[in-house]
Amino acid sequence: MRQARRNAKALGGTAVVLGLLLLYPTSTNRTQPHRRPGTALAPAGVVAASPAPAGSPAAPASTVVTVNGTSVDTRYGPVQVQLRVRGTKLLEAVAIDYPQSGSRDREINSQAIPVLERETLTAQSANIDAVSGATFTSEGYRRSLQAALDAAHLH
Repeated sequence: MRQARRNAKALGGTAVVLGLLLLYPTSTNRTQPHRRPGTALAPAGVVAASPAPAGSPAAPASTVVTVNGTSVDTRYGPVQVQLRVRGTKLLEAVAIDYPQSGSRDREINSQAIPVLERETLTAQSANIDAVSGATFTSEGYRRSLQAALDAAHLH
């Protein structure tokens, strides 16, 4: 009889916990739908090439090419970099995807991403420093950046 009461109590407690889990999901702060790991926001590789703006010298190297790096999965979410390149010069580096599902992710990356983008243009390579406090994002950014540079045949 005593064992039957213990089993009933345990079963009742389990039902309460399961009910609470269904009512209160563990992740309520998502602002974006979650993608499966390895699913890129944009296709990797060269995605567009356009002639240089009017008034610029019309040389083959004046074509502006847009290149996406691969989507790199990090502990906190995917990171993907897009480059605009003219000849061998990086004109623009933009993180088109990075962790921003939680308020802490948004806080950290709102400061880290602009630093990484500026350093990329200054270095004109993937040889950039990690941003303190954003180690995972920095590493994902560097790996995606290197993939974009490889796709653009730059090193």
